Amino acid sequence: MTKRLALATSAEHAELHEHDLPLADALRATGLDPVAEVWTDPSVDWSAYDGILLRSVWDYHQRYDEFTEWLALVDKAGVPVLNDSGLVRWNGDKRYLLELRERGVAIVPSQIAAGACLREVVGGLAGQEVVIKPTVSASATHTIRGVAGSAELDRAMDELPELVYLVQPFQPEIATAGEWSLIFVDGEFTHAVVKRPAEGDYRVQEEYGGLATLAEPTSEVLESAHAALQAAGRTPVYARVDGVVVNGRFLLMELELIEPYLFLPEHPEATEKLAAAVAGRLQPTRR
Repeated sequence: MTKRLALATSAEHAELHEHDLPLADALRATGLDPVAEVWTDPSVDWSAYDGILLRSVWDYHQRYDEFTEWLALVDKAGVPVLNDSGLVRWNGDKRYLLELRERGVAIVPSQIAAGACLREVVGGLAGQEVVIKPTVSASATHTIRGVAGSAELDRAMDELPELVYLVQPFQPEIATAGEWSLIFVDGEFTHAVVKRPAEGDYRVQEEYGGLATLAEPTSEVLESAHAALQAAGRTPVYARVDGVVVNGRFLLMELELIEPYLFLPEHPEATEKLAAAVAGRLQPTRR
């Protein structure tokens, strides 16, 4: 029997994001039956599927409790999620960075702060340019940058919602050399891009004017990114390792295992590799 695969997406991209259409075709070529399903749709019978591939669930961070409840629901139904639901839960909160640091991964220096502690942590970095972002977030939502101790940053912090935050010193190399994104499929490197922000900005996302170009990482960057991925403990079917090179050393910024944009249009060969990896991960058809 043909295995049915739910491509979990958001309501905004109910028929899949256009960049995922080639992947759906590649999945069909492996013998799978991929169907786009909105993860927040209560009418979906997830147990009717042999697996779930997370794609454009780009709203998960805005309704994170609901997202983790949904993961519990599909776990209870016995439907495997790609990436593994345990990895997804771990990766959903950026506090995982501190765990990876304990496992020997070089990360951008990071502190966790919530409530009144946020101003205390930022106050301890007076005079330094910092970036403040929620530990559960994506696409630079509620992310601010400024000089610790400045009136401008204090005012910006006044506008932040009550969340848990990650406080990091700003890495100027992002604006000059750019931020690396290395893509892995089943633990094997496929391609990489360098993302650069628009002039005067620090956010590398396309919606803020950022630009990504294919690039070949040095052996040192590739080895560091691969080591960061291995430190996660389990090999994900897909991963994006984001980092910046500072003084010749690759520092991990984020390990993206939930819904990362994988730059497949920029490197189409990776589409077939990902489809084959997904097909290989699915268990025999459940009866």
